[in-house]
Amino acid sequence: MLAYPPEKPDGTAILVISGGGYVRIAARIESTPCCRWLQSTGVSAFELIYRLPPEGWPREAPFQDAQRAMRLIRAAASSQAINPNRVGVIGFSAGGHLAGMTSVLPDQGWYPPVDAADTGSARPDFAALIYPVLTMMPPYDHTHSRRSILGEHPGPAESAAFSVERHVTDRTPPTFLAQAADDPISPVENSVLMFAALRAAHVAAELHIFQSGRHGWGMGRPGTEVRAWPALLLNWAAHNALVPPGANE
Repeated sequence: MLAYPPEKPDGTAILVISGGGYVRIAARIESTPCCRWLQSTGVSAFELIYRLPPEGWPREAPFQDAQRAMRLIRAAASSQAINPNRVGVIGFSAGGHLAGMTSVLPDQGWYPPVDAADTGSARPDFAALIYPVLTMMPPYDHTHSRRSILGEHPGPAESAAFSVERHVTDRTPPTFLAQAADDPISPVENSVLMFAALRAAHVAAELHIFQSGRHGWGMGRPGTEVRAWPALLLNWAAHNALVPPGANE
């Protein structure tokens, strides 16, 4: 992880996860600018640099890294001016899948305990999934993420096991979703299916579908519709008391 400590911490911490289809990590356009933005708002941001299965790591490696990162952030809370009950996650594209799996399966035993940090919770207190890849089920499974994690011909049970929306329960943290209707990489149905699962489980959730924007917009270019998502996220988080009052001002 790379840490971005703010000058005046507000007690909130967020783990930020770039996408890249589990083939690469698109930090330059996603997690790095997002962390710098969060840092400027008083949030302690942490950028996850996770292992990739195509590089020879087991397919569990990214999920191990994200789970371990959540626990390490909480373990360091007292020394970093972080409220351990206000630790969230933001994921972009395949990073949205990784953030989503961390949110819906916080108790999954992805790795054996390493030290005292692993006695802590890996559950995010809230999640933001931005143009995410979430389902591995047909007909929406034609993504690099699915191929990198599951290979070319996974069975139905295996696909369901790595489909985020299939694991939503009433313990899933409040979740913010943003995606463009014209996304050519991750069909917008990923967010729609997730939102439906969250509603069915009575989990606080907000979904924004932008008319245009396609995929990989990161923080959003000035003048585009998708540029609105960071402010929308802060408004939603403040409305749900997930961040301190005034954080969206």
